[in-house]
Amino acid sequence: MSKYDDIKFSKTVSSYLSLFVIAALAVIFIVAAFFIYMYIKSGSEPLDPNSTEMKNVTIEQGSSAGMIGDQLEREGIIRNGTMFEYFLKLNSITNYHAGDYELSPSMDFEQIAKTLETGRVYEEVHHRLTIPEGYAIEQIAEQADEQLPIVADRFLELMEDEEFIKSLIEDYPDMLSEDILSDDIKYPLEGYLYPATYDITEEEPEIETLVRQMLDATRNNTYSVFQSGNGYSINFEGESEELSFHEFLTLSSLVEKEATSLADRSKIASVFLNRMSETPSMPLQTDPTVLYALGEHQERTLFEDLEVEDPYNTYIHTGLPPGPIASPGMESVQSTMNPSNTDYYYFLADSEGNNHFAETFEEHVENREKYINNN
Repeated sequence: MSKYDDIKFSKTVSSYLSLFVIAALAVIFIVAAFFIYMYIKSGSEPLDPNSTEMKNVTIEQGSSAGMIGDQLEREGIIRNGTMFEYFLKLNSITNYHAGDYELSPSMDFEQIAKTLETGRVYEEVHHRLTIPEGYAIEQIAEQADEQLPIVADRFLELMEDEEFIKSLIEDYPDMLSEDILSDDIKYPLEGYLYPATYDITEEEPEIETLVRQMLDATRNNTYSVFQSGNGYSINFEGESEELSFHEFLTLSSLVEKEATSLADRSKIASVFLNRMSETPSMPLQTDPTVLYALGEHQERTLFEDLEVEDPYNTYIHTGLPPGPIASPGMESVQSTMNPSNTDYYYFLADSEGNNHFAETFEEHVENREKYINNN
């Protein structure tokens, strides 16, 4: 073996040794990290999971993570104050609210941390309800039935309970008006139950409480956008007319049900507004209102469906329907508040969900031949 070969062999051995050392250190690091994680995890579990005792704890202004951990350990809330300090630092929780709290040895680190971070007692989430955008009352009832210990029929009964609805109008006078009690409206709260994911902290949730939670979300989101516009005016049959929140929500629900993409929502809103501004106004002719009138979830609207005599049928009645036909999401609400400036009066969606807009009926017929009939 030459001197060059000796050097090459030595370098090879050194490389393998270096790789071995690096691999060994990586394994040691992973194992150490695992044991540290398990150590902190075990320490973060409740001191006494079965405890029903609540203790008054006062967190002073300016308390550090270490000071809070030591205090909670002294007062018998947690097992190890140092572990709690590490938990706060590892989770980047630094905004603690000073004040008086009622804490229990049955609470884990996460519950205690969220309580101190929010300034209110963190409650365990027992259920989660997800309401997709564009869902109507009957679909929301089905979601509640599937995801919560709530019966759909009971939910729908409450949606038609006039005394309950009147109590809500009293509690939400800024957002709910007598308009929702019109005889033409199917469900007074249609469109008002905000589409979102709701954390339910009760094991047996009350429908009334859930409904109020949804109304609060609508007030904080949709109604907040409506208020930010300082009034919402449209040109209706040549005259300026200010829409109520109920009418704005109705228009937003039409945009929600017709939209197939985010980019088209403001254009769709412009089509509806352009039609209403004509003298006399053009019917909105939107299929989702017909399907809502029929009370059926079918894929396509048939020609005979367009003739159904119902206040919601925008093929035979001009202007907006009596009320919303679904719960619009924030994208549709924002698009309705800020519609595009167009001269479009027509639109249709092709088989792939792409919308095609037209200014004249002749252009609309061409789009139908090109994108619908030919396919």
